[in-house]
Amino acid sequence: MHKSAGTGISRTHDAFDAFKHAFETGKTEDFLQKVTEDFRFRVPLPLEGWDNEQYGKERFEDLIRFERSVLQVYLTSTIVLENEDNGMVVFRAEGMLTGKPYHNELIVVFEYEEDDRIRSFREYVGTPLKNYEAP
Repeated sequence: MHKSAGTGISRTHDAFDAFKHAFETGKTEDFLQKVTEDFRFRVPLPLEGWDNEQYGKERFEDLIRFERSVLQVYLTSTIVLENEDNGMVVFRAEGMLTGKPYHNELIVVFEYEEDDRIRSFREYVGTPLKNYEAP
């Protein structure tokens, strides 16, 4: 992977901005317009039902609803890398998790199809997410 150019917006910057907007506001439209019909994702939630690969736009909307019910967060990218097939963003998440201050460093890796649509993403977490509870 190479570091994306500082001039212009790369597809990974664009994908992360839409991803960030969904998590911060609950509005998923921008992100879901960028995904393929067979879209899938994996997130590191230590909860039954989220501990394997997830499929589809509706499941992403479920994720955002759940996350926003326990986590009010702001995301800040620190490193963006990409190659022909993938984009990776290292980012900080800061806010409140179940009413307590929360901060973490995470990574999201986007997999793209030829037309730059997001086929999948996988999120990796810096500090284990032990404070999650089902609402």
